[in-house]
Amino acid sequence: MHQAKNHILVIFGASGDLTYRKLVPAVFDLFNQGLLPEKFAILGLGRTELGNRAFRKKMKEGIQQFALNKPSDDGKLNQYLEKLHYFSFDTKEPDEYCLLKGKLRELDEACQTDNNIIFYMATPPSMYEIIPAQLAKQGLTDESQGFRRLIVEKPFGYDLETAQKLNADLLNSFHEEQIYRIDHYLGKETVQNLLVTRFSNGIFEPLWNRNYIHHVEITGAENIGVGMRGGYYEGSGALRDMIQNHLLLLVGLVAMEPPTLIDSYNIRNEIAKVFHSLRPIKEEEVSKYAIRGQYTASHIKGEAVKGYRDETGVAPDSRTETFAAIKLFIDNWRWADVPFYIRSGKMLPTRVTEIVIHFKSTPHHLFVNDANISKNYNQLVIRIQPDEGVLLKFGMKVPGAGFKVQNVNMDFHYSDLSDTYLPSAYERLLLDCMLGDSTLYHRGDAVEAAWRFVDPILKAWKKDDSIPVHGYPAGTWGPDVSDNLIEEEDITWRYPCKNLANDGNYCEL
Repeated sequence: MHQAKNHILVIFGASGDLTYRKLVPAVFDLFNQGLLPEKFAILGLGRTELGNRAFRKKMKEGIQQFALNKPSDDGKLNQYLEKLHYFSFDTKEPDEYCLLKGKLRELDEACQTDNNIIFYMATPPSMYEIIPAQLAKQGLTDESQGFRRLIVEKPFGYDLETAQKLNADLLNSFHEEQIYRIDHYLGKETVQNLLVTRFSNGIFEPLWNRNYIHHVEITGAENIGVGMRGGYYEGSGALRDMIQNHLLLLVGLVAMEPPTLIDSYNIRNEIAKVFHSLRPIKEEEVSKYAIRGQYTASHIKGEAVKGYRDETGVAPDSRTETFAAIKLFIDNWRWADVPFYIRSGKMLPTRVTEIVIHFKSTPHHLFVNDANISKNYNQLVIRIQPDEGVLLKFGMKVPGAGFKVQNVNMDFHYSDLSDTYLPSAYERLLLDCMLGDSTLYHRGDAVEAAWRFVDPILKAWKKDDSIPVHGYPAGTWGPDVSDNLIEEEDITWRYPCKNLANDGNYCEL
């Protein structure tokens, strides 16, 4: 593996939860494996009045609690903590950016980091316009004497208009090649393994098209409600929170053409082509292709569970969706008329993200005496989380007289690779940025194309009160009407369990 160049990682919003739980522990894991450059520093920025000592003490607690490679002794941990620095800083005050420039010059000279800087915006989205512009005014985006990279956390806009404005604002200060739009889903090993599953196996790629695939199903389910985030979720909803970014990204990886090379430029080109090929859904057609729902009060394991409208910060007449399901098509040669069904929701029976490839049935049903097998399709299940792995379902003859057929499973679990270290998503993505590899980061045009697809749905749901918000009891698989998206009578959604191969049963809540 290439070694990252010496640099400073500057974290805006360093006193927040993301830095404490994810960023600093992930960078420690890189340090513990010897993957950081020899000369490296972290500069935390925040309005909270903290000195280096207090910041290091707080981050030490975060590392001990959240790092994957727990420090075995204080020696190595203390070496890492010495690389952490803190600067009290108000991001809204333009005059303070001049002080930041001086602090960075001072830190670069002391740590000999070759004037290379990565800026990480672990801040509310309202700061995404302010921070890059002020950095540019101070000349801190100029790469004439060292690299400058900017990591931006999602959400990348609130709708198409705000996404376009955000991209325009960022590009006023940084070049596209300097911008790294981070989505932790892309850092998951099983998401990346989609590329390997497809493009390194001769048994899959020849079948990966409209001639052999009947439909594709993608589920991103959570078994928790909004908790104390009701106020935030009211302005978001399942479509913005999960489908526009995470699940459409999975659509892109499933449907993309083979890239010429496995590199950032070619892979991101192919994903963008998929997004540009999504068949537009007109506002007047939304009720035909999209369904929304909201969880209602229920009992789970004998305990009463609140409905969404009873959660803290949620309006009593809220029409924000906690469940969304969409039927979409990709208008290109490979996928013409193959439906993709995607759904996401809160307060569903289990936490699971998976992709299911439903292959077409055989052209001639030899075993029509078996009613069940005639309705079953071969399935390839790619489990993103939990119990990460791959499951293949196919028919086999049951021992005995006649030709009774039963579906069987052939499965692989990542946990079987017990001797293999699986890095956290942030660990992988931060290292890629340090190496200048943007393959697993979103590109601006792809972000806008994804928003362009979901924007008519959002507008229709906002304008047209006749489009219902279907209630579903907490702990169930969403509104019953979501099955209506799948037009064939003998096909429904797959109802997965926590364990990959333990399907076909009603899962424990």
